[in-house]
Amino acid sequence: MDGTVLVADDDRTIRTVLTQALTRAGCKVHATSSLMTLMRWVEEGKGDLVISDVIMPDGNGLDALPRIGKMRPGLPVIVISAQNTIMTAIQAAEAEAFDYLPKPFDLPDLMKRSAKALEQKRRMPKAAVIPPREAGDDLPLVGRTPAMQALYRLVARVMNTDLAVLITGESGTGKSLIARAIHDFSDRRTAPFVVAQASDLQGVDGPSSLLQRARGGSIVFDEVADYDEDAQARIVRLLDMMGDSAPRVMATSQVDLSQRMESGTFRQDLYYRLSGVTLHVPSLRERVDDIPLLADHFLAKGERETGNLRRLSPDARDLVRSYSWPGNVRQLENTLKRLMVTATEVEISRAEVESVLGNQPAMEPLRGGGDGEKLSASVARHLKRYFDLHGGQLPPAGVYQRILKEVELPLIEIALDATAGNQAKCADLLGINRNTLRKKITDLDIRVTRRRKLM
Repeated sequence: MDGTVLVADDDRTIRTVLTQALTRAGCKVHATSSLMTLMRWVEEGKGDLVISDVIMPDGNGLDALPRIGKMRPGLPVIVISAQNTIMTAIQAAEAEAFDYLPKPFDLPDLMKRSAKALEQKRRMPKAAVIPPREAGDDLPLVGRTPAMQALYRLVARVMNTDLAVLITGESGTGKSLIARAIHDFSDRRTAPFVVAQASDLQGVDGPSSLLQRARGGSIVFDEVADYDEDAQARIVRLLDMMGDSAPRVMATSQVDLSQRMESGTFRQDLYYRLSGVTLHVPSLRERVDDIPLLADHFLAKGERETGNLRRLSPDARDLVRSYSWPGNVRQLENTLKRLMVTATEVEISRAEVESVLGNQPAMEPLRGGGDGEKLSASVARHLKRYFDLHGGQLPPAGVYQRILKEVELPLIEIALDATAGNQAKCADLLGINRNTLRKKITDLDIRVTRRRKLM
């Protein structure tokens, strides 16, 4: 790398580590804990790249982005932040940041993004910037795990396009919240947001009436997999009749529509019309580290609404984190709402959590349970369901490779995660040749990041 990098962060450790890493890579570095100093450097024409924290002692890094863009239109800015909501990613994208990384970040990943930023010209700023939401916003789109941060970035990239969006995920994960966020922070935010049901499509004027209600805003077909054949046909006709001022089309589904399509219960032409971009909202089982963050969010929300101060004891927090949460974020929120009322002390005990969860289904730890279902039995159950969905007909040819890929991809990803991205260790763990692992990483399009993390 070659160039001068301006680093602004109030954490001395981060400033030191970034300065050392960027200097070793061949860059000159100016580091500061002051946003005012950073802005003075920018105004003086210093720097080829800015790496800035959001919350600084004397200001907000995101608020400074429009000023940086006006003073230095070609200067790329990489935003790093310990804030864990979707709004940080959206605001960074809308303010034309070159990139956004949550804390803790992977140092090698940040170095790669810095190199890319130094090689490319920054995009021209957009005409309008969506104003940030108030800090008290109730959207529970909170999470610092890689799965949620990837989702945030994808939402920020697609929200101002006209592509149809299919949002998938289990019940209670927040699919409708993602749809609402895409609308509320897009350039359609002043137009109507319409959540459609199958009944809205009935009658001769159903589709045209729905289009009129949306008036260039957004239409969301909620749980579209539940629509019968007639309703699906009406959606296709509605999509075909839309003109230049058509609304943004989104759909949600908690089942795999591609499987429904293969089994003949979901129209192929509708599937391809709705799946311009597919966003998967992970279950809580897929982002265990976010559970304490969400719990704190809901307890803080409950305090604002009821005036009751509550917090989880360490034992209660451990139980909440290890519970399987089959109802996902919605179940977690409802559980904590109940505990806000029923808990007798400020600190919620493990026994109180057990009492509430004891009346709910699937109370099993995510780890440890030696009496759980064997992997072979789980795979057999899913394969049987896959064949059954074809209604007595054989699935399309190539089942063997498709199934192997379905198993191989998460196995390699999890093994890489467990070995912090070290491919030599991962190959040893899997018991395969390192060259074989590299080929599989390429063939399966797996992103590998060495995970030296900074808080």
